[in-house]
Amino acid sequence: MRGKFTVMNKTITSFFNAPWYPIAISAYPVLALLNANTGEIQPSAVVRPLSVSVLFGGLLYFVAWLFLRRNINKAAFLSALWLALFFTFGHAYIYIDGKYPKSNYTTLLAVGWIILFALALLWATRPKLNFVSSASTLNTVALALLIMSVGQISFGGGTSNALALGADHAPVESDLTAPANPPDVYYFILDSYGRQDVLDMAYDYDNTEFLNALKDRGFFVGECSQSNYVRTEISLASSLNMMYLQDLDDSFTPENTKRLKLWDSLKHSAVRYNFESMGYKTVDFATGYAWNELEDADLFIAPPPLTSGLTEFEGLFLRTTFARYAQDFGWVDPDAVTGQAFRDRFNSVFDNMDNIANMPESTFAYVHLISPHPPFVFDPEGNPTRPQDFWNEQRIYPYDMYTKGYTNQLTWLNKKMLEAIDTLLAESDTPPIIIIQGDHGPWMQPKDRKMWILNAYYLPEHNDELYSDITPVNTFRVVFNTYFGGKYDILDDVSYYSPVPKLYNFSVIPNTCSE
Repeated sequence: MRGKFTVMNKTITSFFNAPWYPIAISAYPVLALLNANTGEIQPSAVVRPLSVSVLFGGLLYFVAWLFLRRNINKAAFLSALWLALFFTFGHAYIYIDGKYPKSNYTTLLAVGWIILFALALLWATRPKLNFVSSASTLNTVALALLIMSVGQISFGGGTSNALALGADHAPVESDLTAPANPPDVYYFILDSYGRQDVLDMAYDYDNTEFLNALKDRGFFVGECSQSNYVRTEISLASSLNMMYLQDLDDSFTPENTKRLKLWDSLKHSAVRYNFESMGYKTVDFATGYAWNELEDADLFIAPPPLTSGLTEFEGLFLRTTFARYAQDFGWVDPDAVTGQAFRDRFNSVFDNMDNIANMPESTFAYVHLISPHPPFVFDPEGNPTRPQDFWNEQRIYPYDMYTKGYTNQLTWLNKKMLEAIDTLLAESDTPPIIIIQGDHGPWMQPKDRKMWILNAYYLPEHNDELYSDITPVNTFRVVFNTYFGGKYDILDDVSYYSPVPKLYNFSVIPNTCSE
């Protein structure tokens, strides 16, 4: 037994004495960036950048080994220093840009970093230094960084299957019954879509033509509707669970800033549970935000992945490294990739409306469109626009450019929504239920106006169940009561504001609307 422990101890010692830390250092920045954007990006998005980063680190290590006459410890130390400089450059760039936006620092910063590369070379090649004793320490540090970054990454919620619940007090009903010819249900979330009065006051935009077109098709429009919450994730978690977050789960307390339970309650909501329990098939579309994608839906629709060029995550990673100059010099354009990805996801929704309407099964389609929310990728006629044309050098939207981009995108979205509605009405054997809501109002508005949302319903023969200031928390309570024999109480319609990062520290925003 002692011999086995001795062999194991020698193996571990040999492993940590071998200078493999440059490879670990190559992997860490990609995993750390994924961790920093947990919930926004699917973990699968890191496969290619992680592979390229590790390959790059290994190649640099090999070149340094050849240059330093096959001195592996000196090569490891030099390549580790250079990798650290390469991967931290973009972070320094972003920090200085945010701190001193008007300074002309680009060339100076690059020269400074090149000097640091040269100093690292001079240090690593000093004859008296061999760095043999540093290997075990640097291996340990590099391994610890990898373990911490991987350990903090969220790979999904706590639920294990689609027919499950993400919140402790989700108000499901077991005795709901679908009628003989159940209607398909389409729940459109139009991100940041404001009510007519806020569009008029903030952007001098008259939306009455679109609203009248909805009414002509039989929609009820809540002229005084507000969202229940001010941010997408908390708003949708409440709407899809028909509950205020304060009552939905005991973890949503003012001092809590964690969001995994929130995201899980959105993905596995009471609304989804009720429909699937009645035999409905859930349909979802890719949004580009992992926390909001129901990848375990019966049908999850995403446009084909990019087969060439950069992905959105790769563009983000590029900007955090010394390679960001490839963008500055115009050799690559991550913002163009981002714009095209948003256009592809937007178009994918409308290209599939006819297919969804003709599915033989009863369907609950959850359709979250990141529009008219930025990035602004369409002009009023649907032609592509460049996202970067609407922000300044600090990637912040000036009010006038936000107004232009928002109203451009709103105009095109209105046209596509009317086309989709006409398709759904024409192709559905049983008149469908269609709900169109903003999750919150547009940016750069006072607290109360951030709550003013578009809220429109097509409830065949039952629009009389609705009222002008209905909020999303009651949307599916009305639907289940009216069509499926539900016994849900209609809650008081209340709107809550909460700051970042204290998402659950709520204060009431009164509804002052009068028709």
